[in-house]
Amino acid sequence: MSRPKALVVIVGVLAGLILSAGLVGAGVAIGQALPALNLGDSAILPTLPAIGSPAQDAEPSPSATPIDTDELFAPFWDAWRIVHEDYVDQVNDIELMRGAIRGMLEALGDPHTGYMDPDEFQQANIPLEGTYEGIGAWVDSEADYLTIIAPMPDSPAEEAGLEPGDEIIAVDGEDMTGLEGNQVIRRVMGPAGSTVTLTIRRESESEPFDVDVTRREIEVPSVESELRDDGIAYVRLYNFGEDTTRDLRSALEELMAQDPTGLILDLRGNGGGYLGSAVNVSSEFLDGGLVLTERFGDGSEQTYEARDGGLAANIPLAVLINGGSASASEIVAGAIQDRGRGLLVGETSFGKGSVQNWIPLAGDGGAVRVTIARWYTPNGRQIADEGLTPDVAVEMTEEDIEAERDPQLAEAVRILLEGDS
Repeated sequence: MSRPKALVVIVGVLAGLILSAGLVGAGVAIGQALPALNLGDSAILPTLPAIGSPAQDAEPSPSATPIDTDELFAPFWDAWRIVHEDYVDQVNDIELMRGAIRGMLEALGDPHTGYMDPDEFQQANIPLEGTYEGIGAWVDSEADYLTIIAPMPDSPAEEAGLEPGDEIIAVDGEDMTGLEGNQVIRRVMGPAGSTVTLTIRRESESEPFDVDVTRREIEVPSVESELRDDGIAYVRLYNFGEDTTRDLRSALEELMAQDPTGLILDLRGNGGGYLGSAVNVSSEFLDGGLVLTERFGDGSEQTYEARDGGLAANIPLAVLINGGSASASEIVAGAIQDRGRGLLVGETSFGKGSVQNWIPLAGDGGAVRVTIARWYTPNGRQIADEGLTPDVAVEMTEEDIEAERDPQLAEAVRILLEGDS
């Protein structure tokens, strides 16, 4: 029996807004739902098997013991009957069914395994590129409160002053305590031009405070690049989307033609994206070799190798990371660090390393999210809840932000210019 073909997600800070096939989800862009995306990253890297392909299938554990489901579910159907016969109000069978699925998956005790109703599943397929309407922020929907990972550049969220780590504890005055992240996302969503009031809890503030954010159409960035006056090439990745590999290669071709003395890869605030894109991006900085390994519950493994001939495989390299660098960003940064390819500069990354199958359910229109594996760096590190520790730690303070200083970038430039290792 093989694993069901499904939407497989390597979760960074998994939520339910822009997840799709082969996604290394590190964050969610709050916006309105768009149609699902038919991905093609694996075509860019022929050595990368399609997620959920037979190469990843594995037989269930031989220790699994057959059970008598009629006997097992007798209490469930007894409870079903009692509710229908005795409950004081009218019963909605669809909601009972969905609640039963939620309860079953919650019983596993895994915060990354769960059920999405049809609306939540639709939100889970917003693409990582293009435009959508919302506030423009990567978020963690699996914390106790919906938490900002990083606002997108030039977004309403950034302009309103939202910061990584901000917890949304109320929306338009309604307390969000106890609500699932996807439910909170739906309240934050809305049409361009409308305003939402978010009550924020911030670690550096003694009391929660309100922030008004005017939603608008968001253009999701992918790659930004320049050759600095000091001869250092600078490339910033905002996500790992469908077009990121193409855009990165184009940027690197232009930069490398100008013979830079070093290169800075900026992954700060990058909430993640597609697994294929993460491996492809790694390939531009690694001349072949291991990028990551997935390990499944039955003991089987799936490895992912970088292709040979990366455009920036030999240039001196520094990688910027922070608490908003998650999942796909951590795959790339972890491979570069473990392979000794470059130095990580900045702050400890988010820390997420599990793999989920997103499996549509028959008839209902919803889906289940089931953790099937964990991923590991080339040296076998599992970064869940720990993140990647930078080789050179540099804090970005509130004062730096207000003064528009970037000590992390400055340190990366110094390292490259002075040849530190």
